[in-house]
Amino acid sequence: MAKIIVVTSGKGGVGKTTSTAAIGAGLAMRGKKTVVIDFDVGLRNLDMIMGCERRVVFDFINVIQGDAKLKQALITDRRLENLAVLPTSQTRDKDALTQEGVGKVLDELRKDFDYIICDSPAGIERGAHLAMYYADEAVVVTNPEVSSVRDSDRVLGLLASKTRRAEKGDGGVPAHLLLSRYDPARVARGEMMKMEDILEILSIPLLGIIPESPAVLKASNLGTPVTFDTKSNAGRAYEDAVSRLIGEQVEMKMQALEKPGLFSRLLRRTA
Repeated sequence: MAKIIVVTSGKGGVGKTTSTAAIGAGLAMRGKKTVVIDFDVGLRNLDMIMGCERRVVFDFINVIQGDAKLKQALITDRRLENLAVLPTSQTRDKDALTQEGVGKVLDELRKDFDYIICDSPAGIERGAHLAMYYADEAVVVTNPEVSSVRDSDRVLGLLASKTRRAEKGDGGVPAHLLLSRYDPARVARGEMMKMEDILEILSIPLLGIIPESPAVLKASNLGTPVTFDTKSNAGRAYEDAVSRLIGEQVEMKMQALEKPGLFSRLLRRTA
């Protein structure tokens, strides 16, 4: 029976979709049969980061509304045969998602996969609620800034009260913190929140620290999960986070930042 994990946050632009792709690929690289699902109806970015946007024929909404079979909408990754993507629609609105429809799709996926990773839209509206409703666990992606931490705290309240686990009296959805875009130099200058302060506010286990890294943007532009870039600090940090997610004991390391290349340094001088 598959484990359903929602990747969520209250604030947009913190790296949820990047993290969904990286975690999904990382699990598949460990031999876990994994599917990643895009819940962000109307925007649909997960297929681009996974590098399969040109292969989309049917989507999540087509399956919910009975216009296509689930197997028709699933896209198998060309690099990892045990990794699949379920894209969503760019042309519908979030009202096309229904609790019953989402539940049926997830029940069908549970039969064939070890992990189901749900890429939640930002905020606390319908799409985000449905992405977390059936979850067994949550990965809350947070940047080290006050607004991101505050919004994540709001999401933690929803995970504790507005999910199926909460309704059944099982105590809500257990959550892990994934701290993204972390820059120790900016923290030292007081431009970003300290990790210790974030952990004190949110009071959930730390899954990983993803450093600010040019490798993340490069991977997104190439349509490749950053986990494949094992030479980058960000790729290794996601790899460690995946190890912790499946229960392995991995030391929490503060990854050093990559040094900018010559072109980046020249751009910085002329800016």
